[in-house]
Amino acid sequence: MLFKAFSAAVYGIEANIIDVEVDFSGIKTTEDRFHTVGLPDAAVRESRDRVRAAIKNSGFDIPPTHITINLAPADLKKEGSGFDLPMAIGILGAYGSLHLRDLSNFLLVGELGLDGSLRPVQGMLPIAVAARERGIRNLLIPAANAREAAVVEGVDVYGVQSLLQVRDLLNAAGNGGIAAKPIRVGTRELLGAAEQYSFDFRDVRGQHTAKRALEVAAAGGHNILMIGPPGSGKTMLAKRLPGILAPLSFDEALETTKIHSVAGVLNAETGLVTQRPFRSPHHTVSDAGLIGGGAVPRPGEVSLAHNGLLFLDELPEFPRNVLEVLRQPLEDGQVTIARAAMSLSFPARFMLAAAMNPCPCGYFNDKSRQCMCTPPMIQRYVAKVSGPLLDRIDIHIEVPAVQYKELRGGTAAEGSAQIRERVLAARERQADRFATGKDRVFANAQMSTRQIRTYCELSSDAEHLLERAMQQQGLSARAHDRILKVARTIADLEGEADIAVKHLAEAIQYRTLDRSYWS
Repeated sequence: MLFKAFSAAVYGIEANIIDVEVDFSGIKTTEDRFHTVGLPDAAVRESRDRVRAAIKNSGFDIPPTHITINLAPADLKKEGSGFDLPMAIGILGAYGSLHLRDLSNFLLVGELGLDGSLRPVQGMLPIAVAARERGIRNLLIPAANAREAAVVEGVDVYGVQSLLQVRDLLNAAGNGGIAAKPIRVGTRELLGAAEQYSFDFRDVRGQHTAKRALEVAAAGGHNILMIGPPGSGKTMLAKRLPGILAPLSFDEALETTKIHSVAGVLNAETGLVTQRPFRSPHHTVSDAGLIGGGAVPRPGEVSLAHNGLLFLDELPEFPRNVLEVLRQPLEDGQVTIARAAMSLSFPARFMLAAAMNPCPCGYFNDKSRQCMCTPPMIQRYVAKVSGPLLDRIDIHIEVPAVQYKELRGGTAAEGSAQIRERVLAARERQADRFATGKDRVFANAQMSTRQIRTYCELSSDAEHLLERAMQQQGLSARAHDRILKVARTIADLEGEADIAVKHLAEAIQYRTLDRSYWS
């Protein structure tokens, strides 16, 4: 007898609906003959042992027979343990243990324990989106994944604990309707909840220039590089940067949650990423760990930081080949990983914050301590950060050592709340500006060349200033565009519609520091 159930497989951050077809011969044998076809991987092939034990330990008596399970379409690679539940339900349905014969309105995903309990799987949010697009109304999934899937509107999500509970729900549907209530999640309330950050700019004494640069970077989503001696506060400043970033929109939160769900790092209690991600990988990370990869590609740190902040501390300590893979995602906002079997793309539109010492000993140009490094040593050290990568960083600032009077000053510095108010006001002006455009642009740093020409017009005096800066500093065309983007952000912070000379001068100042070290 043939019985069919529906499941799903995740590829990248998208999911495909999979038909799980179960057929048994009806002829008893001395031993089970359990075959799975349809390009299953090792985890799927091993499911026959988990499924057989789960069915037996749930109280069902299935005699040994020849069972064939087909996962269609057969040309797609199937991986993971999420097919355990639909396989078990298909076997029970083929043996007549279900009152409901048509499961076309149900999608089942979950890993089975040997006792019949259900365990969570990764990538449930893309699966829920695929079910809604396919018109499948009901999702029967592990309870630990329920809140994640319930974020998607238009589907009824039922969190189940065991194989027996799934059987009872399906039988209830066949006898007139499911009595259990689907799980609901108030996504708007989650996003609207007050965000609490443990780090505040009020703790940082001095460094007013660095704070101003970080405010500009947060307001426009610009990349920033901080250069300074050890102990000057670079890492301290970077850790407080998330506290002044604009909150996630619902579309951004949904896209970010997809990536975290596929990577298996999503918080099951909330089911939705409600704060902008902050990722700070160690400098021993590999290029695959940073950019993503694997036999079946998985998202890396740049994708996990999508719509958030990627902080690279001690930038020259990263291997050069690891830093070079950042070029393409910084420019395009996505990562494409090609393998022999498939090619997958992951979003990677993040804000980069990096910190580094000016030399190996850390005290080049420091007034209080003497640098012991020779010029060739300094050049070799800073050369680990290539020119093309540096060109993609909008703001370069120097973070000098804090003076004693500033460190012990009695007046409290400006807190993150006050800075964030100005950042949010600037982001609102940008949202109004880009609301009518076809491209999904959330900040000035994401403007295209056409948008730069439209929204970054300059007066004649500003034109002369920019021309002189381009010629004297030998700036590239990319640097030209990024200076205009930063100047547009500075004008937004001050609430002005036009870019003035003072806005452009400040933006140019943020591009001059690299000439002191890389020239």
